[in-house]
Amino acid sequence: MSGSPDGHAPQASAAREAVRRAVATVWREESARIVGALARLVRDLGLAEELAQDALVAALEHWPADGLPDNPGAWLMAAARHRALDQLRHGKMRAARLEQLGQELEAQQAAIVPDFVDALDAARADPIGDDVLRLIFTACHPLLPAASRVALTLKVVAGLSTAEIARAGLVPEATVAQRIVRAKRTLSEARVPFALPPAAALGERLASVLEVIYLIYNEGYTATAGSHWMRPDLTAEALRLGHMLAALAPQRAEVHGLLALMELQASRAAARTDDAGRPVLLAEQDRARWDRVQIQRGLAALAHAEALAAAQEDGPGRYQLQAAIAACHARAASAAQTDWARIAALYGLLGRVAPSPVVELNRAVAVGMAEGPQAALEIVDTLCGDKSLQAYQWLPSVRGDLLAKLGREAEARAEFERAAALAGNARERELLLARAAAMRG
Repeated sequence: MSGSPDGHAPQASAAREAVRRAVATVWREESARIVGALARLVRDLGLAEELAQDALVAALEHWPADGLPDNPGAWLMAAARHRALDQLRHGKMRAARLEQLGQELEAQQAAIVPDFVDALDAARADPIGDDVLRLIFTACHPLLPAASRVALTLKVVAGLSTAEIARAGLVPEATVAQRIVRAKRTLSEARVPFALPPAAALGERLASVLEVIYLIYNEGYTATAGSHWMRPDLTAEALRLGHMLAALAPQRAEVHGLLALMELQASRAAARTDDAGRPVLLAEQDRARWDRVQIQRGLAALAHAEALAAAQEDGPGRYQLQAAIAACHARAASAAQTDWARIAALYGLLGRVAPSPVVELNRAVAVGMAEGPQAALEIVDTLCGDKSLQAYQWLPSVRGDLLAKLGREAEARAEFERAAALAGNARERELLLARAAAMRG
């Protein structure tokens, strides 16, 4: 008898750990929809997130004992809605909520539907029918500073941790946490409605929405932390939101530029890892594994963006330019046939439209391919003192690659090791350490 508990303890512990992992996975996949649905109900983003977290705690309490439900996402949603209804029935907000609903009904009866585009008219009749997109537009309210909009949306929509958001934005974790707390407080105090903005206000929020969607996509394309190189759930969500935005704002060139960029980059997904899940760099990828249908969709979206920009006499935007760079790779039959001179020129244009040390680092890579490693190293060396890149692992990685090509292997090894120490993703770290080990000097 005395040996039985010890014998079953490892099994019970393993079962609890399996349930905890399942809860984490379900939360990552469903949290945005749950928070969005609750925000529509209680009209308070901060409260909605608290109620969703309460449901998560309930799952952690019940699932280890009761077992995983048949539909975990539905279980979480039902638990969260139950808590929200309790708030509406018994909380102090009931009277204010009823008054607000009455005011909204009167406003809807008196409102004139704006003549924006047919897609927007349909969206206002049924506010997009997607709580996640309404959630993004609410989190991107102009009351909030741009950095706070990004941090809040990545937290409540993508389900990223504060640490992941900090790494993605190259800022301290404490700064991100403060931004999120202040953003939720600001939206709550201002009683910002959980709804699609009026047509006149859509444009000013669109730039932040595009930025947020692209950051979500980037986190899926190359995860900042964890044991997997990619997170397909995030790339799929970003693409879904991108297609919805394209339907909502069909005359906005940058919406189609972003969609083109995401489609073209996502087309490489099958070739970006080997059978063991290890990263495969662009130059070494089997291009036969690239998704040609997705490439065609991306090229079509890029052509549409370019036509819209030309018709509206606008210069190319940051997403259109990045999509044009991705198109250079997509059109090349092999790495050797890539038009690196054009890519370097496009990065030069991008640096004028959206200046950034990361853009300049990418331009250096293209210059290195077009003109040789020494020309690129001179650019990279000017970036080494940039404070925003001190924790950016790709700076020493690029420098190590250029030094290796110049035969300076001891220096290259040191740079790859430094890059590995900065990497938060396990697969990325393994790749960089392998490159360091390959240096003989």
